[in-house]
Amino acid sequence: MADRSSASASKPWVRWQDWVGVVLGAYLVLATMWTSTNGSAMSAMIVLGALLLIASVWSLAMPGSMTSEYSHMLLGVLLFISPWVLGYTEMMAASWTSWIVGVLAVIAGAAALPEANASHRGIAGQH
Repeated sequence: MADRSSASASKPWVRWQDWVGVVLGAYLVLATMWTSTNGSAMSAMIVLGALLLIASVWSLAMPGSMTSEYSHMLLGVLLFISPWVLGYTEMMAASWTSWIVGVLAVIAGAAALPEANASHRGIAGQH
């Protein structure tokens, strides 16, 4: 049974957690079109959203990469704190978008860690 979950975890382009990251990253970038932003909010949403999208595609293509999952979580934390750090907390829609997507990115990254770890161990064992 562990072999089957390990085998599916090592297949590229199948982990739902990474697809969630793709959707979150794309949503964050696109949300700047309908969310009231200033320069800081727009920059944070576009840059961090694009990086989340890239990290998610990286995770999908290379399911054994633990670094990509940690990247999701780091980007989620950066996104969550960005309204305070970059000073756009008065823009409620942009702030809430950053907070919600940030939390969901951390959750998706953390949820993918066990499968990524199993896949990583499987790849490391083949060398």
